[in-house]
Amino acid sequence: MNVFKTGLLLAAMTALFLTAGYAMGGPAGALIALVVAIGMNGYAYWNSDTLALRGHGARRVTRASAPELVGMVEDLCRRAQMPVPAVYVIESEQPNAFATGRSPEKAAVAATTGLIRSLSSDELAGVMAHELAHIRNRDTLIMTVAATVAGAISMLAQFGFLLRGGRNNPLGLVGMLLAIFLAPIAAALIQMLISRTREYSADRLGGEICGNPLWLASALGKISAMAGRVEMPSAERNPASAHLFIVNPLSGARMDNLFSTHPDPRNRIAALEAQAHEMGASGAARPVPERRWGLPETGRNRSERRSPWQ
Repeated sequence: MNVFKTGLLLAAMTALFLTAGYAMGGPAGALIALVVAIGMNGYAYWNSDTLALRGHGARRVTRASAPELVGMVEDLCRRAQMPVPAVYVIESEQPNAFATGRSPEKAAVAATTGLIRSLSSDELAGVMAHELAHIRNRDTLIMTVAATVAGAISMLAQFGFLLRGGRNNPLGLVGMLLAIFLAPIAAALIQMLISRTREYSADRLGGEICGNPLWLASALGKISAMAGRVEMPSAERNPASAHLFIVNPLSGARMDNLFSTHPDPRNRIAALEAQAHEMGASGAARPVPERRWGLPETGRNRSERRSPWQ
């Protein structure tokens, strides 16, 4: 059902984009909108992961620099039967994480140093499993397309008067003004709905991948409590990437309404607890092999590099 809903929302966003172009410039405006959409989505398809990672100053880690963290991701990928993505670390005290990439074969996961320091090994495994679920579900591509089309609609609105098309605009000045002011709002709402739909789906699959949904539920409780108190400068500079994170990285309320890119953490935790009950009743819950997940190398001294559970 979530896949069907996401498809409908993406179709609605695309139709909105073409309608806005038609309202602003008639047939010529619709053609321009179509060309812009193809161009921007093509660019995003090939470069979205690089742009997202660079925007947050993420650095890639390997088994040599972060053997425990990379080993965790590899273990979870074996359980999920999927390719191992590139692993990145973001220097930020706010606990958070995101996944990006156009396909499971060309994907990356990124975790903040605050996340690695704040969570237990089980909770961190739950978060990483959630991000891997986004990759396996191809949510990273879906959200990239949604964000790109939303951005294109906003750009189209900014140039609305240049595309008004004079006599070729069948809807007249009123239709053009409505498209200029309402289309970006509608696009933002659709993008938020897509993001929220995919979060619930990734939570459930993430619970299955890590073997215990309660690990992810516990992590969400900690992250949502701490993220509201610790600012993430790179996210504030790049608010368009907020929907990628497991919890909204921007300052402000996270209400479970149409104007939030993320569902209320309490609703997500309740859903995970219900899933854990189902898995426990069926005997399907299986823990990830016991490991000790350490921090990646940083510029600090050796004693400070140790994770709190080592």
